[in-house]
Amino acid sequence: MLIGVPKEIKNHEYRIGLTPAAVREYVAHGHQVMVQRDGGVAIGFTNEDYEAAGARIVDTPEEIFASADMIVKVKEPQPGECKQLREGQILYTYLHLAPDPEQTRLLAEARVTAIAYETVTDNRGGLPLLAPMSEVAGRMSIQAGAHNLEKIQGGSGTLLGGVPGVAPGKVLIIGGGVVGTQAAKMAVGLGADVTILDRSLPRLRELDDIFMGRVKTVYSTVDAIDKYSREADLVVGAVLIPGAAAPKLLSREHIKNMKPGSVLVDVAIDQGGCFETSKATTHQDPTYVVDDVVHYCVANMPGGVARTSTIALNNATLPYGIALANKGLAAMTNDVNLRNGLNMHKGYITYKAVHDDLGEKLGLEYMDPADAITR
Repeated sequence: MLIGVPKEIKNHEYRIGLTPAAVREYVAHGHQVMVQRDGGVAIGFTNEDYEAAGARIVDTPEEIFASADMIVKVKEPQPGECKQLREGQILYTYLHLAPDPEQTRLLAEARVTAIAYETVTDNRGGLPLLAPMSEVAGRMSIQAGAHNLEKIQGGSGTLLGGVPGVAPGKVLIIGGGVVGTQAAKMAVGLGADVTILDRSLPRLRELDDIFMGRVKTVYSTVDAIDKYSREADLVVGAVLIPGAAAPKLLSREHIKNMKPGSVLVDVAIDQGGCFETSKATTHQDPTYVVDDVVHYCVANMPGGVARTSTIALNNATLPYGIALANKGLAAMTNDVNLRNGLNMHKGYITYKAVHDDLGEKLGLEYMDPADAITR
C-alpha cells in the first residue's frame, strides 16, 4: 500500500502523522511511504531522516492526496484537504466530527473511508489512540492555567502552589478520566488545593487511592459544580463522551458567579467544549475573557509540545496503521476495536454518536460499520 503523510496546516500545528521510525516500520512491512517536504522539520525530523527510513519526499500535498492509498495525519482535514480526498482512500487521523458539520459533510461528499483515532477502542473499553494526547493535554492544562492566572495574562495574580504563609490556589477538575488524572498529578505536584468531580463512584475510589488523600474527590452534581466553581481559581474541563459532543457542564450563570480573574481550561473543546461560553481558540491567540473569567480553549493543545506529542501518538497509532496497510478494510472485519474507529464510509456515517448529533441536520444516513465495510 502507498502511505501518504502530508504536512499539517492547522494553525500552529507542528505534529506529523508518522515519525521516521514509524516510516521504517511501514517500509519493513513492504509498504511505500511518501512524506511532504519539511513536514516534520519543525520538531527535528528532517527530510534526510525520512529518506534514510525509506520514505520518498514530495514537494506538495496535492501529490500525496492524488496518489496515496492511505492518508495518515494528526488533525482533522481542513476544507481544502477534504476536497482532495476520494472514494476508496483511507483517512487515518483525529476527526472529532460531532461538533464539525462542515467536515462531516465534506467527508461524506468525498465518500472517503475515515477512521478516527479518538473512537478506536481496546479490550478494556479504553480509547488507546486518544489516551496519549489526553495525557499530554491533561498535563498542559495546568501549565496553561497557571500561566494565565498571572496578572499580566488577565488572571487574578494567584500562584497555584502558594508560598509559606499564603494559601495555595484552588483547582477544580471536572472529569476523572485520563485528562483529569494527569491534570491532578500536575496540580498536586505544584502544591495546589485540588478537587476532582466525577459521576463514577468506582472511579472516585480509584482516584482517592491514587492520590492518597492529596485531592478531594466529590460526586458530580449541579450543586457540586456550582459550589466548587465559585471557589476555584482554575477550572479544567476534562469530560468525554466518545465520539459525541461534550455536555455543557458549566453554564453562563456558573461563570458569572466565579471569582474575577479565575481561569477556565476547556480540554473538551475538540468535541465542542464543556463550558457554555467555550469557543475554539488557537496557540496564536489562545485566550479570551467572558464575565472577567479567562478562557483557554485551544483546540490542539498537544500541538504546543509537538515533538513529545508526535512520538507519543505514533507509539499508539502504529500497530493499527500497520494492520490497515497490510489488510485494507479487511483489518476491521475481525477487529471490533479498530472497526469502532470507522466514522465515515462511502457517504454514510458509521459511528452512532456522530449520527445522533449530525445525521438529521445534514441529511446523512447511518450504517452499521460491520455492514459498511462489506459494501
